[in-house]
Amino acid sequence: MHVRKRLAVFTDKYPLVGPVVWMLGIQYFMVQAVVAAAWKAPGYSWAHNLISDLGNTACGPYSGRYVCSPDHVLMNASFIMLGVTMALGAGLIYQEFRKSTGSFLGFSLMGYAGIGTLLVGLFPENTIPPMHVLGAIFGLLIGNISLVVLALVLKTVRPGLRLYTFLSGMFSIVAFALFSLHIYLGLGAGTMERLVSYPQTFWLILFGLYTSHSHRAPKR
Repeated sequence: MHVRKRLAVFTDKYPLVGPVVWMLGIQYFMVQAVVAAAWKAPGYSWAHNLISDLGNTACGPYSGRYVCSPDHVLMNASFIMLGVTMALGAGLIYQEFRKSTGSFLGFSLMGYAGIGTLLVGLFPENTIPPMHVLGAIFGLLIGNISLVVLALVLKTVRPGLRLYTFLSGMFSIVAFALFSLHIYLGLGAGTMERLVSYPQTFWLILFGLYTSHSHRAPKR
């Protein structure tokens, strides 16, 4: 049986698995707080240090910033887990919207973004930088393009959520452009990067909750 058919059968039988997988994205925020708290003096700057600095495997100056993350293994594991949940959840939740024209493209882009996020964890910023940057571009840019596409094609989703999805994607794409041009608007590189990354991950959790609730809601 074709893989898609197998997935369709699985999601028809276990419709909550995909939404729960995306909701696991909450670990990304939790792990950052734990890893940042473990930093050595002078400590982690949420405004000026990048998220990837938390996964840096060495201590000392790096690209004009000081990095020393004792729990870098935990952070890189978090990147890997987030990437897996993005890609796996996209494949599972797509089955629910597979009849919507264009949904395959939208969820496929999120799957590719998940692979990119996986690369970010497998190749910390100070190990093989080109692979890390490639993964970050896929995770941040392609993932947010996915939101814009999904907002346009998922006609069965509530209008308010579709609008939120579209605005989240566009906001983060603009933030990505500014971040790439080193224009931080006085907020710091770390803050600007979070304006690119956080809305997407928060959307995964929110959309997981939405689709989960739609299955639990009583049928009328």
